[in-house]
Amino acid sequence: MEQLFVIKIGGNVIDDEKNLAAFLQNFASIKAKKILVHGGGKIATKIGEQLGIVSNYVNGRRITDEATIDLVTMVYGGLVNKKIVAQLQSLQCDAIGLTGADANIIPAVKRPVKDIDYGFVGDVEKEKIAVKNLEVLLANNFTLVIAPLTHDGKGQMLNTNADTVASSLAVALSASYNVRLIYCFEKNGVLESVADENSVITLITKEKYQQLLADKKLFDGILPKIDNAFAAINSGVKEVLIGHANDLLQNVTPDTKGTLIK
Repeated sequence: MEQLFVIKIGGNVIDDEKNLAAFLQNFASIKAKKILVHGGGKIATKIGEQLGIVSNYVNGRRITDEATIDLVTMVYGGLVNKKIVAQLQSLQCDAIGLTGADANIIPAVKRPVKDIDYGFVGDVEKEKIAVKNLEVLLANNFTLVIAPLTHDGKGQMLNTNADTVASSLAVALSASYNVRLIYCFEKNGVLESVADENSVITLITKEKYQQLLADKKLFDGILPKIDNAFAAINSGVKEVLIGHANDLLQNVTPDTKGTLIK
């Protein structure tokens, strides 16, 4: 099967113009088929403040009320997405910017209210992802740049976690491609000791993960990423890599630098 990289970049790369430019230069030079999923939360918060829209968070998750869904649709689907696309075009990378509503690629349902009402937040309907439409674009050598927005099929846009969007796309496309899902962030990988940037765990298998949990070696913030990674692998994704954004070019080779999960 043909290689496909699904690469997710977080806000810490997007917030810094120099870091983003360097990252996109590396991303553009990858010869294989590729999809970029991006966040942009800090930019949304900053523009929200300028517009008088206060960001509310519960347990680190944004509450998406009516004003906020308009804000994130503008910022993620417009400003951030199109700036990335324009920069990629300048690097001779023929990119197309999408939200989950475009070509119906990522349908979702509004998250049901339990203890907390998250507002207009979407839970991806993974079995409804429009794989055929994505394949048409990839087959025509477009690089897809996808904002973390989905839709409910009734005209409502929904805010959706970018890590989840990336893993959902990787799973959906794993029947057609040899997929490596890469989470790029500001650390060198999954660290055995948070205080030591060089204590990267280079390979995590299911057995190793259980051992690390039992030994309480992992910090809480990384656990959702690893859980997401194993969920993707259990559903057909070949490999998941968690690593530093600066190491992207090495992490699309067999000789990876961050943490490989398989």
